[in-house]
Amino acid sequence: MKNENVKKQNFLTGAAILSLSTIVVKVIGMLYKLPLNQIIDSQGFAYFNKAYAIYTVLLVISTTGLPVALSRMVSEAQARGNGKQMQRIFRTALYVYLAIGFLGTGIMMLFPHWLASDVMSMPNAWYSIFALGPAVLCICVASACRGFFQGQGDMTPTAVSQVIEALGKLLLGLGFAWVVKKYTGDLALSSGASILGISIGAAFSALYVAIKYRRNRRRVASLGGEALSYGKTAKLLFGIAVPITLGAAGLQLINLIDEIMVTRRLLQAAEATAEGATSWMGQMLALAKANMSEGGVIVAWKDVMQTAVENQSGVYALCQTIFNFPTAFFPCITAAIIPAITAHLTCGDQKNVNLVQDSSLRLTGLIAMPCAVGLLVLAEPIMALLGSYGDSRVQMAAWLLALLAPTVLINGITTVTTAIMQAHNRPWLPMINMLIGGIVKVVVNFILVGNPAIGILGAPIGTLSCFLVYMVLNIFTMRRIMAQPPKLLPKVWKSGVAAAAMGVVAFFSYRLLSDYIASVAVACLGAIAAAAVVYMLIVILLKAITYEDCLLLPKGERIAEILKIH
Repeated sequence: MKNENVKKQNFLTGAAILSLSTIVVKVIGMLYKLPLNQIIDSQGFAYFNKAYAIYTVLLVISTTGLPVALSRMVSEAQARGNGKQMQRIFRTALYVYLAIGFLGTGIMMLFPHWLASDVMSMPNAWYSIFALGPAVLCICVASACRGFFQGQGDMTPTAVSQVIEALGKLLLGLGFAWVVKKYTGDLALSSGASILGISIGAAFSALYVAIKYRRNRRRVASLGGEALSYGKTAKLLFGIAVPITLGAAGLQLINLIDEIMVTRRLLQAAEATAEGATSWMGQMLALAKANMSEGGVIVAWKDVMQTAVENQSGVYALCQTIFNFPTAFFPCITAAIIPAITAHLTCGDQKNVNLVQDSSLRLTGLIAMPCAVGLLVLAEPIMALLGSYGDSRVQMAAWLLALLAPTVLINGITTVTTAIMQAHNRPWLPMINMLIGGIVKVVVNFILVGNPAIGILGAPIGTLSCFLVYMVLNIFTMRRIMAQPPKLLPKVWKSGVAAAAMGVVAFFSYRLLSDYIASVAVACLGAIAAAAVVYMLIVILLKAITYEDCLLLPKGERIAEILKIH
């Protein structure tokens, strides 16, 4: 057992580093987006989110297939001691990254008005789209360097660069937004100013990893070996990257289409909603009209509908931000397991392949289960605390978050099972599953969001449907193509039991505390603390966490010793 632990140390250490950096980055992200929501309100947050929707489609090309391919190929070359091929792989990938980066940046900076008005149906989002353009090129350069280091099992440059990027948007983005809002009062311009901080942070992040690469390349070159031609290297690189990229880009393209469609279907639902209706759409229309008519100003109903839709989009965007916090941990696991599984497969070590796969699924359950249950049972106090909405938006936000909550677990399982198949050189299969799930999402959202009685509540239901289909297809696919597929239920049932008990404690703790404490923050945080203690105790009691899992934590060996886990 100890020998197996030593063999897995690089994987576990890498996952631990990325997990720690993700915690830091996500905390910084929350410290950025929550005050930002206060500064630019839900309407300005909608502009922010629309820019990100376009940015994500361009960004996914540089942060999905190519990093996976680069990481896998570098890992294989390093396992064979071929330093020259490692460098050739990096340079080939970098040329591709630069082409993608310049193209993406050009599109966002040259056509922001068209993208905002004709594509996203939110004309005021053009400031944000333009300001986010330079970040595409910067992230492309950073991703090339990150993939190179990840392939060597060194996750530190990736972790540090992500923190640098996050600090840039926190310190600069919030500062820019506050100054612009204070002196202009313009929500659209303030949103664009906040996003400018993201682009500057991305530039500093790219500079950091580029410097790290220059210092590392001599050591890699000293390994010797023979390099393939650029043509052969590119062929191998694209053979791995293209199916993954097409799948991810295809899903993001579907998501973009879905984003566009949701806005337009909300506008259609607003047109079909009678004034005074009690549905969420009716309440948002009444709120928008009241706010816009202050001082006796007469406003056009078309403008009222646009504002109501923008407010709903902004509220849902904040819910997605909270939802994305726990889901950000899953790519940390996949970034570590892909090179680890690849290296074991290259050496013909099936036993350690199974160990890595099992550990990754168990960790996913340990993280995802409590997050999903917690967001479900505490949706309303969480949105009251983080959204700071002083009107009917808080109840709508609570419903949106509660509907999104189960998707945290489903998203984690799909992310890890996709990575496992990618490591087994079957990237096309999860790509197809992903696209099928994306199509389901578009269909569900088209039907539900356009219904005035459902409206924006249809969006999280569409997301849940998408990932549920994706997960089920992935599980069946692994059983069909792998001789020893990982078994899901034995890896997650213990964390599921612990999370269910935790949910009961969280629900009743909050109700009890809120009866005696006026502060929502204190009651919510107290319930979370009580639930977390119960979850950890049951996890330990059921032995849901193993020695290998403990190694993912800082001072993991010491923690395992204290908990008597061997």
